[in-house]
Amino acid sequence: MTHFLTKACLAAVLALASIPATVSTAAAAGPQTSFLVEAQYHRPIRGCSPMHAVRKARYFGLHRAHVTRMSPRVVVVAGRDHRGWDRMFFANVRGCPLIRR
Repeated sequence: MTHFLTKACLAAVLALASIPATVSTAAAAGPQTSFLVEAQYHRPIRGCSPMHAVRKARYFGLHRAHVTRMSPRVVVVAGRDHRGWDRMFFANVRGCPLIRR
């Protein structure tokens, strides 16, 4: 039993002695870092936003374009072109690719 207690005490002393060694190493790395904060701003990758679909539909010649339906797969934009009322179907993925008109 005395061997167990001596080994446990030795392990505790070693554990407590190693804490200041790690803190001083971490503190030494502090002044070497730059003072500028490097923030990374990036848009989350999502599907097709309604504003992007309407913008693309207007680019393709649809006037008074508005979103009529939005599902996990398809974004439907309706509006008028030179022939009358028309709808455009965009895939609900990044970039809003045109499925059909």
